[in-house]
Amino acid sequence: MDPFVPAGPSPASSVAPVRFALVGCGTIAATQAQALREIPELACLTHCTDVDATLARAFADRFGLSAIPWEEVLRHPEIDALTLCTPSGLHSPLGAAALAAGKHVLIEKPMDVNVAACDALLAAQASSGRQLAVISQHRFDPASQAVHRSIQNNELGRLFAVDARVPWFRSQEYYDSGAWRGTLTLDGGGCLMNQGIHTVDLMLWLAGPVSEVFARTATAAHERIEVEDLVCATLTFANGALGTLFASTATYPGFPARLALHGTEGTAILEGDELHTLAIRGREPITGTAASAHALQVSGGGTRSAVHHADNARAAGEDTRWKWGDAHRAQFADFIAAIRENRRPAVSGHDGRAAVALIQAVYESARTGHPVRPA
Repeated sequence: MDPFVPAGPSPASSVAPVRFALVGCGTIAATQAQALREIPELACLTHCTDVDATLARAFADRFGLSAIPWEEVLRHPEIDALTLCTPSGLHSPLGAAALAAGKHVLIEKPMDVNVAACDALLAAQASSGRQLAVISQHRFDPASQAVHRSIQNNELGRLFAVDARVPWFRSQEYYDSGAWRGTLTLDGGGCLMNQGIHTVDLMLWLAGPVSEVFARTATAAHERIEVEDLVCATLTFANGALGTLFASTATYPGFPARLALHGTEGTAILEGDELHTLAIRGREPITGTAASAHALQVSGGGTRSAVHHADNARAAGEDTRWKWGDAHRAQFADFIAAIRENRRPAVSGHDGRAAVALIQAVYESARTGHPVRPA
């Protein structure tokens, strides 16, 4: 079985759903709550909490949950797992407390804002015997799964070049909307740590670890932030490939993220959530809608849990196209399978640390003006 296409239990499983509490009722929380709602045979979201009790109560009313204080979440006997949607710089201390309380923990990206915090969380997980995973839902997109399979099957040959681009846009109002946004302490960085980390994780998953980075950063188009809105970096991968990494939240009006992998036998390009191009020597290149259809076919539609949900939707006459939230649902299904099977999640704490380590190396290189090896 491909370890990156988690099976999870069958819909007919008699095992009780894993009972979740959601911590932090901000922007991403609704996406996670809806994803959990859509896999009732696997998960049950029962509680939520937030430092803003009014926000927590409103969220609880919207999703039919119980809003309770953080301390009660930790000691509640009917909560098995937490999903953390708090500001990034709080992930490690909150996650460590939850693990010590016997809860499994799934954390929104990034794992935390620096490697030391990630290491502290990994140490807490090791001593707890509980599962720890980091949200990187785009690994579960059919397009990403299809490219991973091509690389595993050596269809692209030896990778020699990687080009990662995240030309996004965030308004000044976005950064002004929360006191933690754009701060070093709680956001940990700007366009790369908060937005570009998705593409960084996919790049590391598909192309392997980076051995050295040389970078420049700037705050080019935003005010009242302590972090960058522009990054340009060159990368040397452990396998000898060379790469470029561009990220920004200043490129109006914003464009899809793009990851291109070039090998001696072919090229794969991901754009947004879709497979843009798969060109393998000796075969007809696949592009556009044909590439998306190919990704769905070879990936099995994402994961079994996603396929099961699509079957139910199709029976009800609903839209079954891959859409925002599907990959979150698939990652929740993998996390629950890891809990039940006592195996490593597809996106483990070590994977989350690797992405943070590379981003931290980018920042250190930009600060010092020298090449840096990720920690």
